[in-house]
Amino acid sequence: MKKLLPLLMLVMTAASCVKDNDSKNVPDTQINVSYGSHAQQKMDIYLPPQRSSSTTKVLVMIHGGGWSGGDKSDFTAGIAGVQQLLPGYAIFNINYRLAATGNVNPFPAQEQDVKAAIEYIYNRREQFQISEKFVYLGASAGGHLALLQGYKHTSPVRPKAIIDFFGPTDLTALYNNSALAALLLPQALGGTPTSNPTLYQSSSPINYVTAQSSATMILQGGIDDLVPPSQSTALRDRLNTAGVANQYVFYPNEGHGWGDPSATDSYLKIAAFLQIHNP
Repeated sequence: MKKLLPLLMLVMTAASCVKDNDSKNVPDTQINVSYGSHAQQKMDIYLPPQRSSSTTKVLVMIHGGGWSGGDKSDFTAGIAGVQQLLPGYAIFNINYRLAATGNVNPFPAQEQDVKAAIEYIYNRREQFQISEKFVYLGASAGGHLALLQGYKHTSPVRPKAIIDFFGPTDLTALYNNSALAALLLPQALGGTPTSNPTLYQSSSPINYVTAQSSATMILQGGIDDLVPPSQSTALRDRLNTAGVANQYVFYPNEGHGWGDPSATDSYLKIAAFLQIHNP
C-alpha cells in the first residue's frame, strides 16, 4: 500500500553478473516482458545462469501500493540481494493493472492479472528451464494478492510456499477496523462491504484456506496503522485450525514496512522457511 518501504533494498546491495544461456538462447535477464495486452501487464525476469527444468525453483514477487499504486521497481534494487540469499531461484517480478478513480481497473483486475502472470510463467517452463516449485512473495496489497492467488487459484500450479509481508486477509474486517484502509478499499473494489459484500468475501484470502493450502510465512508489524496485526493473526489461526504449516513473525515496534535490522532478519527467516518448505 502507499506507505510500503522497498524492503528488499535493505537486504543486500551486491551486484550480480548476468550471462546468456546459450543452450536455450534465452537471456538471463529480461525487463518489461509483456504477459498481456495492457501496458501495466509487464514483468521483469531474472533467470540463474545454471538452471534446470527439474530443479530450478521459482520466486514470483508482487509489489504493494493499495491496489492502485506501486510498481515492480519497488523491488528492483533488492533483486541482487535476493539472488544471493536464494541462489538458484528464478525470479519473476510482476506488475499488474492498477485501480484508479472513475471505476478504472477495479478489483478483481489485479487478481486476474496475477493469475495471468502465473499462467504465463508456468506455460513457459521449458523455455525458461524452470521447475514447478513456485513460491509467491508479496508485500501489503501484494501480500494479499500472493495469498489470494496461492489459496484460491491452485491451477495450473499450487505454490510450495507463500511469503506474506503484512497483507490484508479479510477485506470486510479490514474495512471495519482500519480507517486508512477504509479510504483505499472502496476505490479498489468499487464499493463497500455493504454495497458489494460478495466481492469483499470472494477477494479475501482467509476464505480459501483448506487443509491443502500452501505453507505460509506471515510477517507483521505491531504498530501497523494500515493493516492491523489482527489481519495476520486471523490468518495464522485459520491456518492452524486447518493444519497448514505456517510461521508468524511479529515485530512489535514496526509499522507498515520496516528497515534494518528487522528487514535483514525477515529475509534470513524467509530463507530458512523455504529451506524446509521448498527444499
